[in-house]
Amino acid sequence: MKKSTFHKIIFSFLIFQFSIINAQDKFNTPYGNNSAVGKYVKINGANIYYEEYGKGEPLLIIHGCGADIKAMEYQIDYFKDKYRVIVADSRGQGKSELKTDSLTYTQMTKDFVELIKYLKLDAVNILGWSDGGILALKIGITNEVKVNKIVTMGANLRPDTTAVNSWALEQVREMHAETLTMIMKGDTSKDWKTELQLDRMLLTQPNISHLELKKIKASVLIMNGDRDIIKNKHAVEIFSNLSTAQLCIMPGTNHGAPRNKSKMFNEIVNDFLSKEFNYSDKTH
Repeated sequence: MKKSTFHKIIFSFLIFQFSIINAQDKFNTPYGNNSAVGKYVKINGANIYYEEYGKGEPLLIIHGCGADIKAMEYQIDYFKDKYRVIVADSRGQGKSELKTDSLTYTQMTKDFVELIKYLKLDAVNILGWSDGGILALKIGITNEVKVNKIVTMGANLRPDTTAVNSWALEQVREMHAETLTMIMKGDTSKDWKTELQLDRMLLTQPNISHLELKKIKASVLIMNGDRDIIKNKHAVEIFSNLSTAQLCIMPGTNHGAPRNKSKMFNEIVNDFLSKEFNYSDKTH
């Protein structure tokens, strides 16, 4: 595989840098580039781009690293008839400004907390894929806004081989090396300086402790593909350290399930969001 195409077609580490061309469905709505509903809001010094669809109970949907709102088009299209769907480009990604020399999950968490406050949401549900799942957990940990339910897909607590398959980490290191090479060459084919911050973030973050997880008051559904970038035992670890959680290891799926197995994925998420569950009842 040529390195020039490496960033575009591989699901590496979390989700960052995936190819939209694999999408099977064509949506009438240009999610992520919808001038009819797209807005900017100044949050923590950066212009953050967001879109809203539907009415009802708020559902914040967060994309993975290096992606944008369009990555979640299958989820937006499915849930917009059931919820007030809010989607935003994370800082430094999509249409949102970077405005930092060292991007962190903590900074992006603060951004999403402020977006929730700006929209005056009394409570919110959160669905996050990959980096979006990490952010969903961290938003829940802050307890600065009320979160009813959280769904994560392919999230991790730390960036080492106890959580992430070694082949995925090696690909991130290769991508990081390529980024440094392109910067040294003065290449202008893409924003390599932003890419460098994303690479470094993936190699050194997140660092969420079990003690922090226990601060989450929301009900949580931890999802993973049985052939995910994130190890299945790590998904079990996250699940085991949450007091009100459910676990779903999706059969025959990888990290790209929200797109390549969207029907199954969306139905599982919808079941969790729409139904009550008695966590104290051991007969379930």
